[in-house]
Amino acid sequence: MTEPGGAGHDPVGAVLRALDLTADAQQPDVFEGQSLPQPQGRVFGGQVLAQALLAAGRTVPDGRLPHSLHGYFLRPGDDAAPIGFAVERLRDGRSFSARRTHALQGDVPILSMISSFQEHQPGIEYAEAMPVVPGPDEVASALDVLGDVDHPMAKFWAQESAFDLRHIPGPIYLRPDADSPLGRQSVWARARGPVPADQLLHRALLAYACDQIMLEPVLRRAGRPWATPGLSMASLDHAMWWHRDVRVDDWLLFTQSTPSAQGGRGLGAARVFDRDGALVASIAQEGMVRVPD
Repeated sequence: MTEPGGAGHDPVGAVLRALDLTADAQQPDVFEGQSLPQPQGRVFGGQVLAQALLAAGRTVPDGRLPHSLHGYFLRPGDDAAPIGFAVERLRDGRSFSARRTHALQGDVPILSMISSFQEHQPGIEYAEAMPVVPGPDEVASALDVLGDVDHPMAKFWAQESAFDLRHIPGPIYLRPDADSPLGRQSVWARARGPVPADQLLHRALLAYACDQIMLEPVLRRAGRPWATPGLSMASLDHAMWWHRDVRVDDWLLFTQSTPSAQGGRGLGAARVFDRDGALVASIAQEGMVRVPD
């Protein structure tokens, strides 16, 4: 498989720098972050979601990791302006901590999120099994599909993304999918470089990565590619549950579906498995999906 190249090309490092929030010296629960440049100048939803989770995680007792989040994307953000993160400590119990985080630009929220953190505890243990699909080495990457396409968005998908994405069946960047009438897809994903061994960071990066593909089943079922003229899409809300530790610098399998679309909105759902078959996360996202008549 082809890999993105070029001296100094480090998309993972760029994401890690964006997620390295600056603490406010005067207000202990306030942080600031920068954004990665985007083709349309709007903050990437997965980035602000990951930053909000990291801000919340810096206020909880040691040893507690996020097990769930629920967030609403309220306004588009400007990728040229800093983002402020204000964390509200809702509760610290014996096992769980709850936090509300607002991501702010111009003193108005662009994201509002509640997240919950838990200490490691024993309990009932079971999980769904990973489906049988071709392995990541058997599937074409975005760079393989788009590397020769001379278009800014194709170059962005293929070379600037911090994650290597490999679709089963093939991707819908340029052409619709005529073979998946129910809109189901599987996607192998892996960071294009090493990530520090910080479990909070890996969980935040999973939130970052999934926002790139969560609404693809809606397009796939509607028979529309990303390249549809006049297509308008935006994340509205996002719910995520982490079941087990995760490493985003090893291959993860997203198995995705879409139960409904209506009113200019579509719902995407995903289960995420590690390479060994353990279910590490479940995700749901609703988005605005508008296509020309």
